[in-house]
Amino acid sequence: MTWAAILAGSLGCYLLKLAGLSVPPLVLERPLVERIADLIPVALLAGLVAVQVVASGHDLVLDARAAGLAVAVVLLLLRAPFLVVVFGAALAAALLRLLG
Repeated sequence: MTWAAILAGSLGCYLLKLAGLSVPPLVLERPLVERIADLIPVALLAGLVAVQVVASGHDLVLDARAAGLAVAVVLLLLRAPFLVVVFGAALAAALLRLLG
């Protein structure tokens, strides 16, 4: 059963990739399609971050991870370098976990 699921998933991924490569360039060069294609990765990453920050299993949790994300957002708004953002967020979350 597991191998059948793996093979079916692999075939589905291959067909999805093939379908994406089969789209004519005329369709992909439309401004609306280009704008949507630019925004999809951002939306997916934002959703992933939201799930990782406020979810714990099936529950919604507001803990040090949210504070770390808030610190990262502030540092990004201040146009801090990427490593400063990452270490600042990690430091804020670690300090909050240490305190409570």
